[in-house]
Amino acid sequence: MIAELTGMDVANASMYDGSTGAAEAVMMAVRVTGRHKAVVAATVHPEYREVLATYAKHQGLPSTLITYNKETGRIDLAALEAAVTGETAAVLVQSPNFFGIIEDIPAIAAIAHAKGALLIVSIAEAVSLGVVRPPVEADIVSMEAQSFGVALSYGGPFCGVIAAKEQYVRQMPGASWVRQSTAMEPWLRSHARHARATHPPREGDVEHLHEPGAGRAHGHNLPRGLRQGRHPRIGRAQPGQSRLRSQTLAAQPGAKLLFTGAPRFHEFVLQTDEAPAAWSKRLLDEKIVGGVELSRWYPELGNATLWCATEVVTREQIDKAAKVLAAGLVRHNDDQRNTRQSPHPPDAE
Repeated sequence: MIAELTGMDVANASMYDGSTGAAEAVMMAVRVTGRHKAVVAATVHPEYREVLATYAKHQGLPSTLITYNKETGRIDLAALEAAVTGETAAVLVQSPNFFGIIEDIPAIAAIAHAKGALLIVSIAEAVSLGVVRPPVEADIVSMEAQSFGVALSYGGPFCGVIAAKEQYVRQMPGASWVRQSTAMEPWLRSHARHARATHPPREGDVEHLHEPGAGRAHGHNLPRGLRQGRHPRIGRAQPGQSRLRSQTLAAQPGAKLLFTGAPRFHEFVLQTDEAPAAWSKRLLDEKIVGGVELSRWYPELGNATLWCATEVVTREQIDKAAKVLAAGLVRHNDDQRNTRQSPHPPDAE
């Protein structure tokens, strides 16, 4: 089912999460190509990139970070083409990327393959494949499948999977399978041939216990059901974005939507004249969590924040968030305008 969804030939569900899956996919590309360099898009989730850096630290695997186009939010294709060389093992991109923008996978694949590098597409939100074209041009797809029936608890657990073209199956990380126990124990057990495994042995991987649950949810929704929008997130993410845009961005000065030159899914970037810390507090007073400040990872974006609207967000909550944010921006802009127009006080006699 994962192979069908991603457009790959084979799949292996043996990763801790999407971040370790992306890092393992890069290591896999190194084994396949015999090369030892990677090119990574700056639009890959920053924490995914940190995990990759941890994996690569003691393996002599340098990576080149490729910036993004300021208009579209997509990876800069000219910079990518200049960075990929005959020593590049893998090009790692995320789509939809960290900004929620859908990357041009065919164009990226053409650049990577022209130099003999493998293309890895990381997908942080598997549900997106219900409406986004599968990255069939990729060689390896790493995906976080938590949203397929794995309930979060204290920040986890997650469910990372890797899918690839059939010719790379021998280098896929892990050598495990899941079966139902025939003994008295009713739970499911996982087994790995650690002696020949392509990643370090891990005892008691809880992720394997979530594979059957994710598989059941996957089978219930896919392929036809998810692609027809029966999953609640497919039906609500885009309306949430359009409502925030129309009520907050189009109607009020002091805010604008960034990266409008490319299609997106689920998330969007909002830039405001007012600092995010100010309006975020107003939203919290209404028990609403606002967008994530992007300056932590992308200081060049200034007062930009990353927003999303998932299936747990009601339309009423979206309307309320838009109203609170818009009213605050109006007050902020009025204060700024009054400050600029007020004359300097006369000197004291």
